[in-house]
Amino acid sequence: MYISNIYTSDIFGVQNNMARIMIFSLAIVLGLLASSSSAAVVEHTFDVANFAVTRLCQSTTVAVVNNSLPGPTIHVHEGDTLVVHVNNKSPYNISIHWHGVFQLNSGWADGPGYITQCPIRPGNSYTYRFNITRQEGTLWWHAHVSVLRATVYGALLIQPKLGRNYPFRRPYREVPIILGEWWKRNPVDVDREALGTGSPFPAPDAYTINGQPGHRYNCSSNEMFRLTVEQGRTYLLRIINAALNNQLFFKLAGHRFTVVAIDAAYTNPYETDVLVLAPGQTIDVLITTNQAPGNYYMAASTYSTSAAPFNDNFTSAVLHYATAPVTATPQLPPLPNVTDTPTAHRFYTSLTGLTTSPFWSPPPREVDESMFVTVGVGAEACGADMNCSGSPLGPRFRLAANMNNVSFQFPTSRSMLEAFHFNINGTYTEDFPNRPPVEFNYTDEAVSRNFTALWVAPRGTKVKKLKYNATVEVVLQNTAILTTENHPIHFHGLNFHVLAQGFGNFNEGSDRRSFNLVNPQERNTIAVPDGGWAVIRFRANNPGVWFVHCHLDVHLPWGLAMAFAIENGPTPSTSLPPPPSDLPRC
Repeated sequence: MYISNIYTSDIFGVQNNMARIMIFSLAIVLGLLASSSSAAVVEHTFDVANFAVTRLCQSTTVAVVNNSLPGPTIHVHEGDTLVVHVNNKSPYNISIHWHGVFQLNSGWADGPGYITQCPIRPGNSYTYRFNITRQEGTLWWHAHVSVLRATVYGALLIQPKLGRNYPFRRPYREVPIILGEWWKRNPVDVDREALGTGSPFPAPDAYTINGQPGHRYNCSSNEMFRLTVEQGRTYLLRIINAALNNQLFFKLAGHRFTVVAIDAAYTNPYETDVLVLAPGQTIDVLITTNQAPGNYYMAASTYSTSAAPFNDNFTSAVLHYATAPVTATPQLPPLPNVTDTPTAHRFYTSLTGLTTSPFWSPPPREVDESMFVTVGVGAEACGADMNCSGSPLGPRFRLAANMNNVSFQFPTSRSMLEAFHFNINGTYTEDFPNRPPVEFNYTDEAVSRNFTALWVAPRGTKVKKLKYNATVEVVLQNTAILTTENHPIHFHGLNFHVLAQGFGNFNEGSDRRSFNLVNPQERNTIAVPDGGWAVIRFRANNPGVWFVHCHLDVHLPWGLAMAFAIENGPTPSTSLPPPPSDLPRC
């Protein structure tokens, strides 16, 4: 009232003008406060340390965060700043990757060891600080050194900014469901033994849901995850495949799913009774508790496309209606066959992007850079300093992998992002090829028998350099050298549109006609079909060095990776800032 009286006064002109200025300034301040009121600084401390975890009737010492498996679930809103203090109290080098987070202007916080940072050494600490920008949905965090992500992982759940709703009816409750694996031995020891002898990484002793194996495994029936629900409600399940090496089917007895998001990108609602997730992928689904009160098993089982070892059992959890007896025998869903590629492919190709969602952007129509990238398993020659006693290829070769006939070699003296930012030569070269050096029938399994010259790919640390804001199309072509396999390829630092997927060799004429340029799904991890291909497009609008690799963890040390080096843009806001002062050193 006082301000209003001054504002309307005709007696004191000076006071009147000053009041107008004060009110205008106050309005600006209040507007800024209102626009930023939903943004917060969310702070966590991660103590990474060895911890004795009991599963499958025995105790195993593994690295975990804050003495829990899975680790802490992080809740943020879009627009928040996340600050995580990581104290490495384990005996291993460690780094944390925020899987799927764009890291706009914060590439130093992305996390992959020797790519954007040197690992955090035992006894040291590092603080990750970054904004959650233009993203909503389910992502996750995990270790990105060695196989530590087998036990160092957790959910990262991004709510809409306060005042903005989901593009679907708000659920009664939201529940993270994290699928994982468990070995009776420390996975680090398992990995060292496999790499030391050239033998394949063994299958897990169990799969897990929220850290628990479930009723099919010894000593697990009473420890399985149980979700109690109320009749007639809608629940949002935020499902994450945190497994090292296995794609997984997921079902819930008696209930159907409505898929509403993948990899933190909204989709048109898609109804199904089965989901499939490659390692690294996330799916948000709605379920309605409209069945007779009782107990219903959730179950995750293997989807396998290769000769690699897998566990032929499945993990389970219980959805329990609150009014039903806890002791009632749960119903079990019928599970797909382990090699059911038609079901997996139908799911993967049925998803489309929700063009009315707040952060939707259409796929680029014009393409500046076109790439054809082969992905697959190969071999490397066993040198005098190698032990290849466990190699399935015999004493002369051991398993390796490559993209476009380049087997990725991690640097050791500094991170690739430091070399990029400070323009230091010698860490990597900018000559990753746009195409493989030899064209052949990529999906013909006879190639591995008759053309052994394709087996061995040279090691190298190569990047593809891109101009800021360039539009890029990549054909990811699976190969049948030594074996065919579905490869989940994960891109750091950006999402991409999936224009098409198919089997056999990509045909430039006929397959291009099937591209979805209207509402393609967005992802950060694409499961390139077994013996097939996928075409993606993205805009290179995030300066820095961004790792691209197979999320089957066994393939990473074998070399199934590359990186993009995206140049700085024309302004400070489109350029990579200097590194934080506490960035770990190699």
